[in-house]
Amino acid sequence: MNQSIEIKPLQSIRKEQWMPLWQGYQTFYGANILEDISQNTWTKLSSADVPHMYGFAAVIEYEVVGIVHVIEHDSCWTIQPYAYLQDLFTLDEYRGQGVARKLIQQVYDTAMARQCDRVYWLTHHNNETAQKLYDRVAKKTGFIQYRI
Repeated sequence: MNQSIEIKPLQSIRKEQWMPLWQGYQTFYGANILEDISQNTWTKLSSADVPHMYGFAAVIEYEVVGIVHVIEHDSCWTIQPYAYLQDLFTLDEYRGQGVARKLIQQVYDTAMARQCDRVYWLTHHNNETAQKLYDRVAKKTGFIQYRI
């Protein structure tokens, strides 16, 4: 890859730059999140007033090509909080070029600087492309999610 990937806090980009990737993420997973929820999400992710929710954007030549969202939360198993990497998305034409890897690394570096115990995330069992990267950068835990 010849282009340099710059990782920036979400506060340094505009909602109009974030929204197409947020919508792309929803489309990828077959979700349709209401506009008021998306507005609430953006407000929290881009505000210094909500320190436990934050995110980053991957930028190549002034274009936002990837996003990641993080939610820190307490745990019964550790004194330090966990960092949950909730959403990670890269534009199709930039996949396989190191964007997601750099976003994950930024989340990890930030979480460690903030004294989190760990970074963890979920992915769909059919998302084999993402799992190829995840298997190289993290340990699969074997846990299965249930939801009511």
